[in-house]
Amino acid sequence: MTSASGMSYFDALLPAFIIGLLAAAILPWVNRNNTVVRTCAIVICLGLGWRYMTWRMFSTIPSASDPVDFIVGFLFTAVEAITMLGATASQLFLTRTRNRTAEVNRNLPKLLAQPRLPKVDVLICTYNEDESILERTIIGTLAINYPNFRVWICDDGRRPWLQSLCERHGVGYLTRSNNAHAKAGNINAALKKLAALDEKPDFISILDADFVPLPEFLMRGLSLALDPKVGVVQTPQHFFNPDPIQSNLALTRVWPDEQRFFFDIVMASKDAWGAAFCCGTSSIIRFDALQSIGGFPTDSVTEDYLVSLRLREKGFGTVYLNEVLSLGLAPEGLAEYTTQRARWCLGFVQICRGRSGPLKIGNGLPFVDRVMLCETFLHWSATHLFRVLGVIVPALYLLFGIEAVHANVIDAIWYLAPFLAAQIAIFLWLTQGRVLPLMQDLYQMLCSTEVLKSVVAGLFRPNGQKFKVTAKGGDRSKQFIQWPLLRIFGTLLAMTAAGIVTAFLIDPTRPLAESSAIALFWSWYNIVVLTLCCYVCSEQQQRRNGERFDVRVPVKLGAGEQSFEFYASDVSVSGMHLLGSPPLPLGSAVRVRFADVSIEAYIRRKTEHGFGVEFENSAGSKAHLLRFIFSGRTSTSVGNIKPHLVVSALAARVFR
Repeated sequence: MTSASGMSYFDALLPAFIIGLLAAAILPWVNRNNTVVRTCAIVICLGLGWRYMTWRMFSTIPSASDPVDFIVGFLFTAVEAITMLGATASQLFLTRTRNRTAEVNRNLPKLLAQPRLPKVDVLICTYNEDESILERTIIGTLAINYPNFRVWICDDGRRPWLQSLCERHGVGYLTRSNNAHAKAGNINAALKKLAALDEKPDFISILDADFVPLPEFLMRGLSLALDPKVGVVQTPQHFFNPDPIQSNLALTRVWPDEQRFFFDIVMASKDAWGAAFCCGTSSIIRFDALQSIGGFPTDSVTEDYLVSLRLREKGFGTVYLNEVLSLGLAPEGLAEYTTQRARWCLGFVQICRGRSGPLKIGNGLPFVDRVMLCETFLHWSATHLFRVLGVIVPALYLLFGIEAVHANVIDAIWYLAPFLAAQIAIFLWLTQGRVLPLMQDLYQMLCSTEVLKSVVAGLFRPNGQKFKVTAKGGDRSKQFIQWPLLRIFGTLLAMTAAGIVTAFLIDPTRPLAESSAIALFWSWYNIVVLTLCCYVCSEQQQRRNGERFDVRVPVKLGAGEQSFEFYASDVSVSGMHLLGSPPLPLGSAVRVRFADVSIEAYIRRKTEHGFGVEFENSAGSKAHLLRFIFSGRTSTSVGNIKPHLVVSALAARVFR
């Protein structure tokens, strides 16, 4: 490769600067949903990426005359190249996207014109969730505005109180004598009982215990299943609570949950390639098609993805409707978050090792699915390994002089800066801000150790792995430190800081190559990422009883003969915040009326911009509130993502 070391720093930075200017001038004015435009942008990004990667492979691996440097450098470069290969596949799939909303609107009259609407059995799968979570889901599900459906609770916890709750709300209760094959086994046991009914369902819909469907969920989803070859209609997972990164870093109002990139961007692209897949909850599945493959597969802990692959082998496709049609609980703590990601990783590795793996000949898997499985495997394995090595490698150099990357600063800027400028600009544009480099590295770092354990377990012992349930609804009233993860990140942080101190303060006379400047910059970036990881390990206290939803509705307060009018700014099952001054003293009883809800309440507190009321706790009022909250008129989403607000919020969290 040609060296750029004869250039000045300005010359080396100039291409990245030009790329940034062109991106700022062009990208805001072009259609991000146009396939040609997306392809051109991504090809430019990939071209610059492989220009950098070629330089890394042929110009930066240390000489074999120093065996330790050579081996470490070769292995690190190999992992980076494999990571780039996976990223290339991911970005090529992003050249297309699909929005099926117009198709749904066209199909709705056809669905309603049928002499008999399909029978749908909604299966709410539960193991150990609290009554408050399950009652919320049951009430919300019963409010679905589709005329031909039944609701069944599939209880793998065999709890008598839950059976009583089902009887109270008039929904079916199903259980079994054991917990074989976890969630997949729970669903399959229910399928056998449904198949024995006089009126079998045409479709089933899967809901996790904490997911509440919006009223239009079944009607809009089923409108995409008019084609008999559609086996699964998948809708996205949206959440009404912050994930642990949002809550522990005080990002709830400026940064969306991590799954927005996957469900809003990635799944829409996979659908455009005909390779969307079932994600479990919030899906609608054709009953006969599911029966034809023997129900949900049990040879992977991600049985949802595998069901789409098995249906594809039978000629049934999966389509994706990217609309907010259900709301659920995101993992509330860091341990739950990492457990969930580790389970997903383990399931994908099990699939790759099983009969539906991408390298198995004769399993009927389409080529695009084979490529996507390989791409997903590389995401879980190589990408997370590269993230960990990206912390260890510069520290090894500064502490022990092990030089894994032999390069000077000018060359590094010349090859890397244009790629980074293009990638950041294009992904900010393509995802509407849902991908920021710092946040992406943070998310990967947080679950990297648990994910890598799952990769090893799935590769070498794919069978017999237990399904680890993501706990929901735990006590969050106290601050809690995730010590096992904090020890890992704290150790890496101390090692990185020790490397800087050793190389530049304690022993500044030690001979270092010019790449020491690269290691120094790299280490400071790692310190930022690891510091944020440590802050995330400090689980923040959550005082509120119930999740808050943004809402703007007129509200009338009544007290005796008096009546007052306000606007609400947020609402929960337990209370509401109103804008303006409280009309009566704190503790006063009032009747609150909004939309079709009328409920007794008490004025409890005064705030900077208004006051809060606490609702009475009764079964009737709770049902009315839940129907209002999950009617689609409320929101928990972050709309316009502004990177500078994200950085400001992170700085405030660290330095407050």
